[in-house]
Amino acid sequence: MDRTFTRLREVIAAALLVFTSLTLALPVRAQSDDASQREIAALLSFVAHSPCTFIRNGTAYPATQAEGHLEDKLHYLQRKGKVHSAEDFIQLAATESSISGKPYLVRCDGKERPSADWLNEELTRLRNAGS
Repeated sequence: MDRTFTRLREVIAAALLVFTSLTLALPVRAQSDDASQREIAALLSFVAHSPCTFIRNGTAYPATQAEGHLEDKLHYLQRKGKVHSAEDFIQLAATESSISGKPYLVRCDGKERPSADWLNEELTRLRNAGS
């Protein structure tokens, strides 16, 4: 009987330790998620207000349409639990067509470049401005 009681106390203590650890980690994760969501929103706003043209599968789209498309992809990916950071957003939603696999491009001042490079530069600028 003593062994059973001792073992039960050990199991309860271990469960409390795990629960406490998880509970303490939640605010950090929530803060991280909030920061990531703000960065993603800032990137979407950057796209929407850009004078650049977004090229998807060989067709040029104005900034507002590009932003709408990326936002739709973001929501789909978030429902699947795949986007947790601004880097995830860029890599999974804003780099290439999910259907054709062709890279997304942006045309700014007559020059084309991969959208991933363009957005990663903006993310770096946002983070440097915030520090």
